[in-house]
Amino acid sequence: MTIANKTILVTGANRGIGHALVEEALRRGARRVYAGTRRSISHADDRVVPLTLDVTDPAQVARAVDTVESLDMLINNAGVQHYDDLSDPATIEQHLAVNLFGPYHVIQGFLPLLTRSRGTIVNNLSLAALAPVPVVPAYSISKAAAHSMTQSLRVLLARQGVTVQGVLAGPTDTEMTQDLPIPKASAESVARAIFDGIENGEEDIFPDPMSQAVGDGWSGSAVKEFERQNAALVT
Repeated sequence: MTIANKTILVTGANRGIGHALVEEALRRGARRVYAGTRRSISHADDRVVPLTLDVTDPAQVARAVDTVESLDMLINNAGVQHYDDLSDPATIEQHLAVNLFGPYHVIQGFLPLLTRSRGTIVNNLSLAALAPVPVVPAYSISKAAAHSMTQSLRVLLARQGVTVQGVLAGPTDTEMTQDLPIPKASAESVARAIFDGIENGEEDIFPDPMSQAVGDGWSGSAVKEFERQNAALVT
């Protein structure tokens, strides 16, 4: 998948990694970029089409599907992260609603268009999907579930010609992580690495220095091999 002349939808496109992905897609020559946000935005580049899209709102997802005429790539980037201690089930439910069921419903809505184009789905996950971060356990749970969904869809949708890729990023300098006093990659560098991984056909994209330390041995790991063995049950 190359970005030039493609039509791309990015959810959570108003800030952080989402905003950087929109700008990087434009830089790489995307024909059209649908910028999905909960609140209306404007953009100077006429290739950007603002799209009101709260991924937890079925009506907005349906309207977005009706608005988009064709689609080559869906990037599920919208997400939520709150500090918690797992004492309040409502917090877990909120994270699952946005970080798991949100992408799921968006994927299901746009799947006919992606099947038609033999397109690509990219789910922005987190290293927390592989090992929980104790200060944000509900977030970690939701990302682990989204990672499992990504692996499953990768196998199930391959028969329809749709590629599914996961982004396993480390800490990134965005509004979501502003209170974490740790080294962070810039959103712009992460966006560039994500599109590099997409264009290189990487199933699992590790787009920053911290995640690359995990990614260096990922392809040949026992966990990845186990994923391949399970996939063979379908393929």
